[in-house]
Amino acid sequence: MSPKKRFEGRTIRVALAGQPNVGKSTVFNLLTGLNQRVGNWPGKTIEKKTGTFRYKDVTFEITDLPGTYSLTANSAEEMVARDFIIKERPDIVVAIIGAATLERNLYLVAELLPLPSPVIIGLNMMDVAAEEGMRVEPHVLEAALGVRVVPMIATRNEGVQELVEAMYQLATTKPDYHPTLPQVRSDHAALLRQIKPLISDYVPSPYPEDWVALKLLEGDREITRMMAEATPPDHWQQVQDILCAHDDALVAVAGGRYEWIERMVRAAVIKPQAGQVSMTTRLDRIATHPLWGLLFLGVILTLVFFLTYSIGTPLQELIDEYVVGGAADAARACLSNAPPWLTGLVVDGIIGGVGSVLTFLPVLLIFFAVMGILEDVGYMARAAYVMDNFMHAMGLHGKSFLPLFLGFGCNVPAVMGARIIESEQSRVATIMLAPLVPCTARLAVLAFLAPAFFGRYAFWVSVGLIAAALSLMALSGILINRVLFRSQRSGFIMELPLYHLPNWRTISMLIWQRTLAFVKKAGTLILAVSIVVWLLSYLPHGDIENSYLATVGRWLEPISVWMGLKWKMNVALLTSFIAKENSVATLGVLYGTGEERLSDAMRQIGPAAGLGFLTMQMLFIPCVSTVAVIKQETNSWKWTLLDLAYLLVLSTLMGILAFQVANRLIG
Repeated sequence: MSPKKRFEGRTIRVALAGQPNVGKSTVFNLLTGLNQRVGNWPGKTIEKKTGTFRYKDVTFEITDLPGTYSLTANSAEEMVARDFIIKERPDIVVAIIGAATLERNLYLVAELLPLPSPVIIGLNMMDVAAEEGMRVEPHVLEAALGVRVVPMIATRNEGVQELVEAMYQLATTKPDYHPTLPQVRSDHAALLRQIKPLISDYVPSPYPEDWVALKLLEGDREITRMMAEATPPDHWQQVQDILCAHDDALVAVAGGRYEWIERMVRAAVIKPQAGQVSMTTRLDRIATHPLWGLLFLGVILTLVFFLTYSIGTPLQELIDEYVVGGAADAARACLSNAPPWLTGLVVDGIIGGVGSVLTFLPVLLIFFAVMGILEDVGYMARAAYVMDNFMHAMGLHGKSFLPLFLGFGCNVPAVMGARIIESEQSRVATIMLAPLVPCTARLAVLAFLAPAFFGRYAFWVSVGLIAAALSLMALSGILINRVLFRSQRSGFIMELPLYHLPNWRTISMLIWQRTLAFVKKAGTLILAVSIVVWLLSYLPHGDIENSYLATVGRWLEPISVWMGLKWKMNVALLTSFIAKENSVATLGVLYGTGEERLSDAMRQIGPAAGLGFLTMQMLFIPCVSTVAVIKQETNSWKWTLLDLAYLLVLSTLMGILAFQVANRLIG
């Protein structure tokens, strides 16, 4: 039967596997382009990417498996990768490995080859290997492995066409496939022959019997649990007796793989001469140095801060003025004869809510671009390394530093940036602390109101409030770590990948996918909350002075009076939930003076009450867009509501403390 007839109307399923930092995402994006779907694996929070492309007469569906160092059940990523290969039985597994890190990457290949699906090796980053002084011979490696090996430089789109052709040939012609498999160390090989007859009749489909026996010998938790449930007690007891008598079996399995890897590398790799210093080693003398590394990181973060303020903030203002403002003006014109409530709902509720999302896009784009570049070239691991001790002092992880730093621009990308943290506890803690970093909106409110409250002392009070917010963030990190996570210090084990040039296509796809996900997920929630808050400020009579929102503000007076605030100031804090700048606009409306004359009205409140208000404003619950992404990134209302409750209590207590101390000092 010809290939065309055999595959007519059928899609070839391909699993793309590889360890982190080998260029797997670059290959995936080159193969699929915009024909991608992003979601979560069933029952998992791990991102799932699938894409399609057509070559000649065959359609290929690519599933990008999570980056994983092995297929042992030590992490969710490893479980997802191996379950897909075993249970879904893809037609082909393409393993992307780094030519410059061949010894480490071949361990995953050693686990892939015994599985049912045939494997093709994409030997990527040949240029990086050359820069490190290594010469890898793909044809020799192919002969040694017994599988097709395609040399590639994915960042230059070199070798990708050859990889596609190899996939097509394997799928359509079904050539002889006899890979060279690693063997268990000879002194333990007999154990497999003893275990297999005991379990062969009880191995659930579609698991291969040989593979299950090997995993039992290796001590894999999930496979051991599965077989303990499936095997009769008498047979399972015999298996347990064999395993308990040879508790060094894991070493024998891993030892066999490393012996196999050593043979492959010895055959195919010519290593650099003794004394030759690689580019990565030279750069890391600065990037990971205890002092110079911190200074280098400071320069990079200063650049990020500069880009955020010099480019992102002006673009935010332009979008707010021309896009959001233009849409609002157009809506008012179209609804000039409509009932006032409908105009308010559309303009203030819907356009105002969705518009708050659009104004964050410039900052998001800058953040994702910088993060993508730093991660793609291999620097992010170094930044986390040099900051690890500082972050751990706060109960956080080394990778928490950069997301928190970007919180000065906007808390939204700070929360979303916590995705780079593998530790679930450190990621959640970073997300919970991100709202305590003063964003540009809070700083704008501070810059406007501080002169009205404090006159010539406004600058020093502002600096003090910012320092206090950051200090409370550090103390909160310690508190959260000790109370919620029982002071569990996550191990900081991280690969320092080799430096290489960034792939702009991959970075562009990353920016596009993350921005689109933010607009879809956070935007819908912002819209719903904005409408609810607007209704509370309009009902029951269309007068904010007598609205439900004003009623709530008066309900809060028994508490706010302890910081010298009346109900109008309470409402200003409540409306800042939509956007922090709303505090100023709301005060202008409530005091009937307009925003430009608000300073005169604020002076009548007094510096002590002003300090209480600004203290609470700096620590108050974040805007709705930040709340939306906290829910999105934690995938939990429990953590979201707990964070909001903590911030509400903290801001109230600190606001009361600030007012009481200032009132006594001034009085």
